[in-house]
Formats: sequence, structure tokens, C-alpha cells
Amino acid sequence: MAGRMVEFPSNGGTTPGYLASPPAGRGPGVIVIQEWWGLVDHIKDVAERFAREGFVALAPDLYHGQATTEPDEAGKLMMALNIDQAARDLRGAIRYLVEQGGSTTSKVGVIGFCMGGQLALYAATVSPDLVGAVADFYGIHPNVQLDFTKLKAPVLGAFAELDEFVTPQAARELEEKLRQQGVPTDFKVYPGTHHAFFNDTRKEVYNEAAARDAWERTLRWFRTHLQ
Repeated sequence: MAGRMVEFPSNGGTTPGYLASPPAGRGPGVIVIQEWWGLVDHIKDVAERFAREGFVALAPDLYHGQATTEPDEAGKLMMALNIDQAARDLRGAIRYLVEQGGSTTSKVGVIGFCMGGQLALYAATVSPDLVGAVADFYGIHPNVQLDFTKLKAPVLGAFAELDEFVTPQAARELEEKLRQQGVPTDFKVYPGTHHAFFNDTRKEVYNEAAARDAWERTLRWFRTHLQ
């Protein structure tokens, strides 16, 4: 991978993150938020994919060095996540990307997967002045409560028809709440897919066609709203 680990200020300390930049070194900024596994190679690869498309992408390490491949351990890490600390880390990551990381846009896009999808929405509520667009891929975290009145950025949604964690009904209810606040949305439920269908390292759930479509929609979304 061509990216590199960086440290950015957060709550009086520092937080690590993976920064991937295009050949020009600058571009529209995107924050990539991890699944419950942590800052694993798949998330770094997503950042790299954004860089190849001309974006500057930063994936903050919200677990501060911890990661796992075991579902039970991942669940424990997710539930142990300090949400207030995560908010500070996300704000720090956004500010770093805008001020030092090479973002050419004053507002960044935020994308997250599973746990990260919910945190992407959360980031837009805690830094509404610096988030210009959100992409929520089947987001869930039971401890993250959203104040929809503070969410102003347009939201793209990618959800799975056979998701037992975030059902299509839950996705529709989320979209309706956003629309009631006047937030522009573009939600899609992919037929025949399961939770985490975008993760190509998990062959048991990965769906190539849905993942490709969701990726292309995300690129269009960010290019449209991060001008």
C-alpha cells in the first residue's frame, strides 16, 4: 500500500490514522471509518481506492492500535468504544485532513461501514461545519444516538436486503427521519445481499455486483457534493 500512518491531534493527545493521497498529493478530502474489526487492511485498501480516484483519504484508528479477525472480540471492541472519545477523534481527523492532510475542499466526505456507518452519521452531527457529504454503508452501533437536527450534510445509504442487523425497514425509517429534517438522501437496498456485502475480504458475504454499484454511487455522491 502506498499510504502511510500519521498522527493527528485529538483531545490534548494524538490519534493514529492511515492517510492515502493521490499522485498530486491533494484532492477532495474523505474520512473512512472502520468496521468493528478495527483499522484493518480492508479499510486501508478503501482509503487507497479513494486516492486512486483523486481523493485524499484518512482512516482514523478509533481503537488506537487494537484490531481483530474474531467476531466475538470485534463485538467487545465495538461495545467498549468510548463514544465521546470517538467524537473527539473524528473531529480531530476531519480538522487534520482539512488543515494539513491535503484536502482541497473546506468540507470533507465521511464514509463508514457497519459500526463506521453509524459513526459517519455521527461525525456529521458533531462537525456539521466541516462535513459536506456522508455515505452510510449498513451502519449500526447501539450506543451511538444521533441528533438529526444537527445533521445537514446529504446522506447516501447502501443497505442489504438480507441484513439481520440493519433491516430494510430500519433503513427506510432512517431515510424518513433524515428527510423530515430536510436532509437530501439517496438510499438503496441491494436485493439478495447480506450485511457487509462491500467487504471483499469476507467471501461469505461479499457481493461483487452490489459492491461495485455502491462504490460508483459513492464516488458520484462525493464528487457532486464536495465541489
